[in-house]
Amino acid sequence: MPERVPAEQHVREFARSCVRAGLLGEQQLYDEVLLAVTTDLPDLDDPEGLARSWVAELRAELLADQAAWPAETDYDRLQAAFTDLAGLGVEVLQGCEDHWAAKALLDARAGDPPRGVAWFTPPDVWHAIDEGMLEVNVWHGSTANVAAGDALLDDVLAVLARHGLAAHFDEGRVEVSARWRRRLPNGSS
Repeated sequence: MPERVPAEQHVREFARSCVRAGLLGEQQLYDEVLLAVTTDLPDLDDPEGLARSWVAELRAELLADQAAWPAETDYDRLQAAFTDLAGLGVEVLQGCEDHWAAKALLDARAGDPPRGVAWFTPPDVWHAIDEGMLEVNVWHGSTANVAAGDALLDDVLAVLARHGLAAHFDEGRVEVSARWRRRLPNGSS
């Protein structure tokens, strides 16, 4: 029994991160939480009920928290910056599974490659939820990493700065000072 408490806390934290990230649809979210519950807490009598209960409870907690958020959050500024980046030919892949998935999405794209690609994973979002820093990979359309002094990198950093998001290039990634506060749509519970 003592081992179960940490496992349960771990799974609940995973569920919280998934809810707050907002990267999954309702069914996908439930399926992810249920998979984590059944995998990490295999002795439960009602894993489906626990998964449903946690998702509902964590959504209610998020709704209560977001009432105290400012009218414009870092998430809103990020989305505006991503729209501007798209206008510069930089495709943004939010919540991409990993670099292989990012490359597969580019390979499946019809037409010429984009000027650049900015992508980040769900764990990057989870880090921004609690730590206030989103790490973003930036590639040229060829999937080559940007480097210090690249015009593409300079443009990405300038767009983020225009939206009030401090960012810098470190060890191959852009570190954006941003707390991921994505609101639930109206009427969600």
